[in-house]
Amino acid sequence: MKIAVTGATGYIGGRLVPQLLDAGHEVVCLARTPGKLDDRPWRAAVEVRRCDVLDPADVEVGLEGCDAAYYLIHSMGSANDFSSADRDAAANFAAAAEKHSLQRIIYLGGLGNGSELSPHLASRQEVGEVLAAGATPVTEMRAAVVIGSGSVSFEMLRYLTEVLPVMTTPRWVETKCQPIAIRDVLAYLVAALDDDADSHVYEFGGPDVFTYREMMQAYAKAAGLRRRLIIGVPVLTPRLSSLWVGLVTPIPVGVARPLVDSLRNEVTVSDPGVRSHFGVDPIPLSRAIGLALDRDDRLDVPSRWSDASSSPAAPFSWDPDWSGGTLLLDRQTVATEADPDDLYWAFSRIGGSTGYYTYNWAWRLRGILDTLVGGVGLRRGRRHPEKVWLHDTIDFWRVSSVEPGAHLQLWAEMKLPGDAWLEWNVVDADGSRTLEQNAYFRPRGLAGRLYWYAMLPFHVLIFGRMARKIAAAAQSRPRKVITG
Repeated sequence: MKIAVTGATGYIGGRLVPQLLDAGHEVVCLARTPGKLDDRPWRAAVEVRRCDVLDPADVEVGLEGCDAAYYLIHSMGSANDFSSADRDAAANFAAAAEKHSLQRIIYLGGLGNGSELSPHLASRQEVGEVLAAGATPVTEMRAAVVIGSGSVSFEMLRYLTEVLPVMTTPRWVETKCQPIAIRDVLAYLVAALDDDADSHVYEFGGPDVFTYREMMQAYAKAAGLRRRLIIGVPVLTPRLSSLWVGLVTPIPVGVARPLVDSLRNEVTVSDPGVRSHFGVDPIPLSRAIGLALDRDDRLDVPSRWSDASSSPAAPFSWDPDWSGGTLLLDRQTVATEADPDDLYWAFSRIGGSTGYYTYNWAWRLRGILDTLVGGVGLRRGRRHPEKVWLHDTIDFWRVSSVEPGAHLQLWAEMKLPGDAWLEWNVVDADGSRTLEQNAYFRPRGLAGRLYWYAMLPFHVLIFGRMARKIAAAAQSRPRKVITG
């Protein structure tokens, strides 16, 4: 079958695509920003079509010639009126699927029942209804907490448990849920292609039901940590809870809020018969956590929750002046005899456990301040200690441009009165080599300009030393000794 996959740049879609290829299907990835898929190991095996699901014409072109489609997109932490945008996108998709006579739409929705669902869960289920209102049969698969390396639920669970051996927690830690391993989610999604001709809603989860408190204790046990002391505080509101989660975990407040709102709803499976229907035997939570930790230890995390979270309007430093006004620059250059690959190695490993080569305490302080005002801070770390991919997250940066052996540019996702980039280039000219480091800033209004000039003393202190340290690290890069 020829299968269209939306959300291939995201966490679930990025892992589903290779599963579909292994099953012998042709895959067409529909992406608003196709370049985000360029570094995926399976990129050469799929067709990529640019598609904005809010544009009906885009969706019609995107689904042309396809037999079935996966709908794996939803809004979280973006526009205020996310439910309206989600409705419009689903309606466009249903109409295009009907026009091209698709055999099936498979939609990954959210588990939850009752009339008092959180806005996020209610919107997820409304999307399923909009899709099913069309002529194309829809298989809606509703899951709760997905446990896997790099998933937003796993990272939230992980940081809350690891950072706080003693914690005061909101009421939602006593809410029941049915967590499921990412490998089982993928197994269900692939199996759903063979569902019968009617539309269905299926609920699926892991083999056991837990409270969030019990999940934190299960994580502590799997990670070899002491049992956590968890004290419930019923007065914490959803807003305060999301601020608390944003402070302790890498999850920004804008993403934490819909997650926290959803945790007030019990999300358990009402009919376990779905397991035999699809032939999936889900693994227990302890094994799911162990597998996720093992992938992290092996630096084998094929997708992360943050992969698809950047703004579609994120600017680039080379945008023309009329697109954003003044562009301020701090440039540092260092003459070097280091090999270009060694220079690239040195600056592409910045952030995470490596740090920033100089005044790491100052960078940590900046991360703390960013977290306190609702930013992402430094705690996202990086996927791999040395390798980078386009649109990867590195602490409070996102890779906006990369050319191995020559160039790296990072866009700042911290809270700022403007847009900032940090960039390195290997420049060969007139028989000499230079490491060029650029810090760009596009200020917004007077506050942005005041911020830039207030930071100039720190730039003088940090940036020149950082460039020299990077060049020195490249010059002294350790080499593997080959023997025998």
